[in-house]
Amino acid sequence: MTIVFFGTPAFAVPSLQRLFEAGFPISAVYTRPDRPAGRSRRPAPPPVKTAALERGLDVRQPESLRDAGALAEFAALQPQAAVAVAYGRILPREVLDVPPKGILNVHPSLLPRFRGASPIPAAILAGDIETGVTVFLMDEGTDTGPILSRHVIAISENDTTGTLTDRLAEVAADLLTDTLPRWLAGELTPERQDESLASSTPLLKKEHGEIDWSLPATDIWRRVRAYNPWPGAYTTLDGKLLHIWSAWPLPDGAATPGAVADLSDEQRAALPADADPQAFAVGTGDGLLAVLSVQLEGRRALPAGAFRRGLRDLIGRRLGA
Repeated sequence: MTIVFFGTPAFAVPSLQRLFEAGFPISAVYTRPDRPAGRSRRPAPPPVKTAALERGLDVRQPESLRDAGALAEFAALQPQAAVAVAYGRILPREVLDVPPKGILNVHPSLLPRFRGASPIPAAILAGDIETGVTVFLMDEGTDTGPILSRHVIAISENDTTGTLTDRLAEVAADLLTDTLPRWLAGELTPERQDESLASSTPLLKKEHGEIDWSLPATDIWRRVRAYNPWPGAYTTLDGKLLHIWSAWPLPDGAATPGAVADLSDEQRAALPADADPQAFAVGTGDGLLAVLSVQLEGRRALPAGAFRRGLRDLIGRRLGA
């Protein structure tokens, strides 16, 4: 009995590591081809490739599994089952049909909510108080297959997509390591997804991060968290990009949308305990957004107070104009 692992980004590494440590016979690891990265644009290996090679596993990086040769190589492995964790490509029916126990997919949402490419930022944008991981059997749809297991976790007010991704990666590894042997042993019954509860998420693009200051402060605050680390929530100051990396909504307060304002003592008292005491605010369509850390184009990220001290005429200026 062997299994095949499909995965590409850092999110998939804990799952691969946990399966390897648990002694599952992994006959091959499929990941995306190396891609140019960094300023040098030199080809860089996906995190899963690096982790697999460190463990002496067979790594395969076909451009497409629809190619007859790549499909034949996969079929020759004769896996009893396969596992896909953020592989980054839709697997064709010819691949899905090879393992007799199917291909288990790990998705970082509580399916059928937030199918698709960006489930983690979607949960933050929606203001959800919980999310989780679902293990399901892949079919030809996008995250539509029958469910084998789920695990729920809380979303905190301090979570960003970055922090939530890290937590969900560990949850995914635990859930997969528990689910796979139970599925192989015939202990689980797949459960059809309720299509009436289904929702989808798009692939994030750079333009999603641009801040619309006419939105309510709470909405912008969620965007700041959801788009951290990418694409970042950004606006402009004097024609330069200004990323806002952390913020806090203040419903009690008003200023012209996009206008930089000072905070009263009462408003500062409403900020998180670890917030920069020199934080400034920006007017929105409803309430104020307290800005806690920022990064001006071409410079490093700074606490709001340090950034403010470098621009003594900041209060009263307009962002995004």
